[in-house]
Amino acid sequence: MTGKVWLVGAGPSDVGLLTIKGKEVLQKADVVVYDALVGSGILALIPPEAETINAGKRASNHLLRQEQTNEILLQKALEGKRVVRLKGGDPFLFGRGGEELELLSQHGVPYEVVPGVTSAISVPAYCGIPVTHRDYCSSVHIITGHKKKNEPLDIPFRALAETGGTLVFLMGISNLREICTGLIRGGMPEDMPAAVLQKGTTAEQRTLVADLATLPDRAEEEKVEMPAIIVVGRVCTLSARFSWAEKLPLFGCRVAVTRPRQRAGTLSGRLAELGAQVIEVPTIRTRALENNRALFRALEEIETYRWLVFTSTAGVEVFFHGLLEAGRDVRCLANAGFAAVGSGTAAALRQYGIAADLIPRVSDGEHLAQAMAEKLCPGDRILIPRARVGGQALTEGLKAVPGVEVTDLPVYETVLEKPETPDLVKEFTEHPQTVAVFTSASTVRGFAAAAEGLDLRNVTALCIGSQTAGAARELGMQTKTAEKATIDALVALVEAHHGIRMESFDSGVSKWK
Repeated sequence: MTGKVWLVGAGPSDVGLLTIKGKEVLQKADVVVYDALVGSGILALIPPEAETINAGKRASNHLLRQEQTNEILLQKALEGKRVVRLKGGDPFLFGRGGEELELLSQHGVPYEVVPGVTSAISVPAYCGIPVTHRDYCSSVHIITGHKKKNEPLDIPFRALAETGGTLVFLMGISNLREICTGLIRGGMPEDMPAAVLQKGTTAEQRTLVADLATLPDRAEEEKVEMPAIIVVGRVCTLSARFSWAEKLPLFGCRVAVTRPRQRAGTLSGRLAELGAQVIEVPTIRTRALENNRALFRALEEIETYRWLVFTSTAGVEVFFHGLLEAGRDVRCLANAGFAAVGSGTAAALRQYGIAADLIPRVSDGEHLAQAMAEKLCPGDRILIPRARVGGQALTEGLKAVPGVEVTDLPVYETVLEKPETPDLVKEFTEHPQTVAVFTSASTVRGFAAAAEGLDLRNVTALCIGSQTAGAARELGMQTKTAEKATIDALVALVEAHHGIRMESFDSGVSKWK
């Protein structure tokens, strides 16, 4: 049976600019063939079971020739696979999407095109440059600044100069001087505002505004890095007034969020709202224990337990799912008290209509046991649905209370994951300012396994609690710990760390203007 190919535009890099349809298609893919300019956050959305093929193309560095990429798409589709061709920007704007469809069309392979947000519009927007403005221009023109080796640029400079519109050059930074000179010779004033926009929508976004005569020299002085786009037109002067992304509190901050895939959203969303470039790299996942007879036996006599104690959101979810599977509901829990190790676990209980009766001042097993000890009476039975492997401070502390019965019930296990995309070693080596955020000791261990080969001494670990920080220190990481074991406190820790780093950056490096 023949499969199908989707050409999906991934946008400029920011995962938030991937379209809803693009995300839906990507998460159902059997095979993903992706380009070098696809953002790390978007690569993290690829299903772990999908085959990934890097067809990355950068100037003078092609991992696969275009013809090879075309053949791969065809072959994988003929194998009956759902194939996603993931391309930076939009597939049909200098993306060679049409070439890839030609071969598929010849062989009768079905395909769809999912348009993407082009960097020609989105990157200027992130840098505060509207490509059209009624007071400045009435047209915008997008031009490829790329040329074949040893050949001159094939650009109608005089015609472009006469349009009076905004000019956006993609893939032209290596030919910047030739472009600026060509426009001046074509009749455009030397003092026409022009800008180079580096790595737009990422933590490394930089905006350099000058004019046609001085822009090439300024770009060399500032050591502009690719990818970058060139914008020419009077609208460039608006950047100083309209710039917004670079004013967000966490602009310039790259954060790897290592929570399980199903639980990363809240933390990632909070950080992204503040301007961070978030890379979701789920290094662990949780799964319920199969055929868990011990859980069902406990549920049969659930009315006999005085306290139900939860140490994680996963424990809450597995317990209540088991309760429904056993044909019971929350009415059988009416006589039980509920304890949660922290606010996140308490929030998970609220999803099932349960308000926690006890949350310790410090969110760890030792303090939870201490807080509970004051409320226990002889004869009380305590059920703790939690991970197969967990710390012993909670159970040991409770068992030390005279006359109580403690059932430590494993209901799920934590499994380490090693995602192929994005490449953690590459991410932290090429972007040493990246920080890793950890919400448990197991995410620390999962990160270390997934980043095999990375010198962990160079990793800054921002941790939700002391146990998590201890696991990171044992592996040699540089650690900082949130004041409280909450998502709010962890976000505040990221802000504080980033503020200190940016103060050092501002004092030691000139910023672009």
